[in-house]
Amino acid sequence: MGTAKQDGATNVDEEPTMDTNLEVVVMPVAHVDRALRFYQGLGWRLDADYEAGPEFRIVQLTPPGSGCSIQFGRGVTPAAAGSAQGMYLVVQDLDQTRARLISQGVEVSEIFHRVYDTGAQEQVDGPDSNGLSYNSYATFSDRDGNGWLLQEVRVRQPGR
Repeated sequence: MGTAKQDGATNVDEEPTMDTNLEVVVMPVAHVDRALRFYQGLGWRLDADYEAGPEFRIVQLTPPGSGCSIQFGRGVTPAAAGSAQGMYLVVQDLDQTRARLISQGVEVSEIFHRVYDTGAQEQVDGPDSNGLSYNSYATFSDRDGNGWLLQEVRVRQPGR
């Protein structure tokens, strides 16, 4: 078990740990084929499209370069379509990624960054003024309203 440090990192205790990997995030959608077209249109790889009768179909796609996939379909989750929010897509060049998505017909927010000067989070227009990784964002949603947050990471913090 780890202990939190002030900078948000975790110390690893002496006990051995077991690897765990986040590999799939389930997203609720209203129209499976529409969602499939949307994500394939973004260039995401289709990993599986399996149907076992009229009540069950599961589709899995993976963003380019990602170790984590998304799944959606019929009979996959009781959650309401569009209720998945705040999923991060980490990109190296936010301007380029935003422009590409817009050229594909996706509505993408303007770039913004967050400031914590008062201890509370404040969203400010434009990229991080210092050009720091992890601090510049844009958002978009799929056709069902599932919300994505693009986060620019040009240089990763040690250990990540």
